[in-house]
Amino acid sequence: MKAIIGRKVGMSQVFDENGRVIPVTVIEAGPCTVVQKKTKEKEGYEAVQLGFGDVAERKLTKPELGHLNKAGVGPKKYLKEFNLENAGDLSVGDIVKADTFAVGDFVDVTGTSKGHGYQGVIKRCGAHRLKESHGSGPVGRHPGSLGAGTDPSRVFKGHIGAGHMGMEQVTVQNLAVVKVDPEQNLLAVCGAVPGPKGGLVTVKSTVKVHKIKQAGADTSRNPQKASGRNPQKASARK
Repeated sequence: MKAIIGRKVGMSQVFDENGRVIPVTVIEAGPCTVVQKKTKEKEGYEAVQLGFGDVAERKLTKPELGHLNKAGVGPKKYLKEFNLENAGDLSVGDIVKADTFAVGDFVDVTGTSKGHGYQGVIKRCGAHRLKESHGSGPVGRHPGSLGAGTDPSRVFKGHIGAGHMGMEQVTVQNLAVVKVDPEQNLLAVCGAVPGPKGGLVTVKSTVKVHKIKQAGADTSRNPQKASGRNPQKASARK
């Protein structure tokens, strides 16, 4: 697995070789410093802890500062652990940059969604409102009755209702890397990424398996179908 910590810059668009517009999200990926290395002999597994974002020493606690000073690394704002495929080859102090990914890779991007504050049940959960034609009164956007009075005499957990909306961890899977700029540490991934501009994100290799489509996979063997009687028709649709 390949992974890196980054910051969402914003959305843009690029054109491919065929002139088609591809909506992309630009991510400032790294540079990340290896702060700690975990081995099978000591911790029982192999992983590395990456640090991202410079910060003033006065904004860190003494344990955090001592952990970074032990590794000989400057103050970092964010620390995250990843089980990288080349964890055994990395050492404390090494730099992980955006060129760890290449154009054509598929990644999963995790971020914190935008916060919307305290919202009602209609906006938060998509509930219906009451009709206004026959005097619904001042409760048109209220949720209404939620449970029976005798049995179970309560509202089950997880029921829809008003409350805090957003500010949740969201992962968007299977996004293609469209462009890599190692000089400016930028990644352009196809599609949208959770969070506001400047929000912290983590980019990891996708967990989904991409199967290579074999020749003739779209040709049916059923003689009752047109592609089964004449395979050329199936290939002509491409």
